[in-house]
Amino acid sequence: MTRGHWDDKYAGSDYLWSTEPNRFLVAEAESLAPGRALDLACGEGRNAVWLAQKGWRVTAVDFSPVALAKAERLAQSRNVDVEWIAADLLEYEPGGPFDFVVVLYLQLPADERRLVLRQAADALCAGGTVLVCGHDLTNLTEGHGGPTRAEVLFTPDDIVKELPALTVERAERVVRDGAIDALVRATRRHDSRVPA
Repeated sequence: MTRGHWDDKYAGSDYLWSTEPNRFLVAEAESLAPGRALDLACGEGRNAVWLAQKGWRVTAVDFSPVALAKAERLAQSRNVDVEWIAADLLEYEPGGPFDFVVVLYLQLPADERRLVLRQAADALCAGGTVLVCGHDLTNLTEGHGGPTRAEVLFTPDDIVKELPALTVERAERVVRDGAIDALVRATRRHDSRVPA
């Protein structure tokens, strides 16, 4: 989908989904000590703002300036600071290192998603964690809502294969309000990188 499409989706004064964080993010971040976090495809900022409220120093990236304007309003209303960056994830170089990288509901074809996930993994510090969650391929036939284009969906196994330098701690299908999602949590146990 284009930047214009997402700008149009985010254009209303109300928040498109919610101002509360994703339940899987909350559950997976609970055991982590706050440090530097990177939220890729942050949308209206609900997850980035929640992380900042929990003491994380957060950088959040999205290619929709309309979404980021709403994200900044949410951060101000919760009295937290987040570094908001307007960028296309296919061109953005995250730098780092980050202790926690979050990629939630990013809708890209597999070849583009692999690029983003490689950058996410490379941005992790030793001991850092990446959390990926999105609509599972089975959601098309067995779930509810979400994208209707199979090419932007994935399975836990797909994500595991796209994070070869990391140690996978959790990879499974999870259910959220009738939708079926794929969730993967992985950690960089040492500073190994997959050669380019």
